[in-house]
Amino acid sequence: MTRAERQAQTRDRLIEVAKEMFLRDGYAATSLDKVALEAGFSKGAVYSNFRGKEELCLAVLDVIHAEKVQGVLDAFTQDADLDTKLKAFAAWAHQGLGEPRWTALEVEFGAVARHNDWVAAELVKRHREIREAIGQLVAHVAEESGLSTTVPVQTVATALLSLGVGLGALRSLDSHVDVDVFTDVMRVLVRD
Repeated sequence: MTRAERQAQTRDRLIEVAKEMFLRDGYAATSLDKVALEAGFSKGAVYSNFRGKEELCLAVLDVIHAEKVQGVLDAFTQDADLDTKLKAFAAWAHQGLGEPRWTALEVEFGAVARHNDWVAAELVKRHREIREAIGQLVAHVAEESGLSTTVPVQTVATALLSLGVGLGALRSLDSHVDVDVFTDVMRVLVRD
């Protein structure tokens, strides 16, 4: 194994352990020392891969976001009609939105952005990337289904991301909040 491969393995292991700890204990309660110890590395290994706790948390959030985005893509890229895709998305939303630990981490880390311009800029960049991906997916699904959006695609993407964030926050506190409103709104924003 090359040095670069070992370093990539170390980085992946640190992200894996940090994800578990951030979700279990929260951002504030998780220190780089604890992550290094739990992962079986020195604190120096952490600093050779990340500039600090904020960068490590961003890497963790990138992994979580990629998992969530993949679930949405899986629902909408299957070979099926739009109703089946929407049902698959609704099933994902029932499972994927509002997981309390993930939502709590997003909120807690988002509060860091209030006092850290770099974190704020990084979060803005990531939210823009997610909105762009949603916009591309909406445009693709609409075109494939012979539909159009009732407002510009980027407005649809912003509305869906905002609705997802809001529903996630509500469901993290009350699992009875109905996520079917998500598909109802999608049907209003994308139609023939």
